[in-house]
Amino acid sequence: MGQSVDHILRIGVTGGIGSGKSLVCTLFARLGVPVLSADTLAKELMVKDSALRTAILKLLGASAYKPDGSLDRQYVASKIFSNKTLQKKINAAVHPRVEKELDRQLDELDRQGAKMAIVEAALIYEAGYDKKLDIVIVVDADERERVRRIAERDHTAEDEVRKRMRSQWSAGRKVQKADYVIRNDGSIEQLETNVRFLHTLFTSLTV
Repeated sequence: MGQSVDHILRIGVTGGIGSGKSLVCTLFARLGVPVLSADTLAKELMVKDSALRTAILKLLGASAYKPDGSLDRQYVASKIFSNKTLQKKINAAVHPRVEKELDRQLDELDRQGAKMAIVEAALIYEAGYDKKLDIVIVVDADERERVRRIAERDHTAEDEVRKRMRSQWSAGRKVQKADYVIRNDGSIEQLETNVRFLHTLFTSLTV
């Protein structure tokens, strides 16, 4: 992408689980770029949106929510990562509502005069949301390292992590479609350097 844009620059950041996309988004946020998390929005809507909550209860049963009304993320994950059909049904219920809210928040940031914003989402390509973005960055890392990070972070067995990975597009498929790829196999300093470079590049497109 070489020409400047006359609207807020919509940048997607995606990548397989354990790739470090959240860390990349944190580094962009430190440079003053607003970051919208599709994952965070989905979790909020699954609790607050009554129509969505009803759909989740119908698909997963009462165990999807804890007694205090919050989402039982572990239970939901255990159900959808082992059942492709169920996963598709959940996504079909959740994605349109998340997209609508992302669109609303991006429009609001545009009205406020923000030059660029990031949408962090694991399923940008799977959900087809890349069509609404100007640029998509894919964060990638060695698969063994990704498995280790997630197993450590979530206290999950490695075979469970690999099962979750198989429920998403492969890293290679995402990398092929990406506008930019950030490798996250090195030091935090290297990652910061790459993010600063892209931030400078994107800023030049918004002048």
